[in-house]
Amino acid sequence: MQRQGFIGGNAAISVRVTGGVLLVAHLAFVAWLTLRPLDVPWVTPPNVRPFAGIRADLVLGWAVAARRIAEGLALLAPLGVLLPMAHGRLWSSPLGSLLRTVATGFLVSLGILLLQTGVPGRVPDVDSLLLNTVGVAIAHLAVVPASRTWLRRRSERQQVAALRQEEASQGRTPTFPRVGIAP
Repeated sequence: MQRQGFIGGNAAISVRVTGGVLLVAHLAFVAWLTLRPLDVPWVTPPNVRPFAGIRADLVLGWAVAARRIAEGLALLAPLGVLLPMAHGRLWSSPLGSLLRTVATGFLVSLGILLLQTGVPGRVPDVDSLLLNTVGVAIAHLAVVPASRTWLRRRSERQQVAALRQEEASQGRTPTFPRVGIAP
């Protein structure tokens, strides 16, 4: 029997497995990108004031600021899609799904930030925590509600088609003439 609210069948399993594999691959790439030591001659102090790094980037110019902001938004943005995909819920509260995904994205970003404190050449930056979390939220809002709606409609069409095919294979339901009541 199918569990309520989950995608059913072999397609669901393949979507969940694909989502899980892509999620693990993306997290491995992010760990490699953000936690490898850097060989630098000096290290700037950590940024613990929100938006101070973004303001400093804007002083350097719009091109530099746009690139750094885009990098911060894009780093963990795939989590906004991969986490719900790996979970596999088709019938889920949009707000609950968004909150779960953003909270998980925030915790992953916080974990990276905390791990960077022990990596030579890496400097923790609270702005990256904020940008990563916003990137997860944007990706989730841009993709997940529309794809869930499309998958629900597709699932309903497939169920209706399966019912029609079953009815057609069984033939018409026999009807019996009305029989009167015996005396």
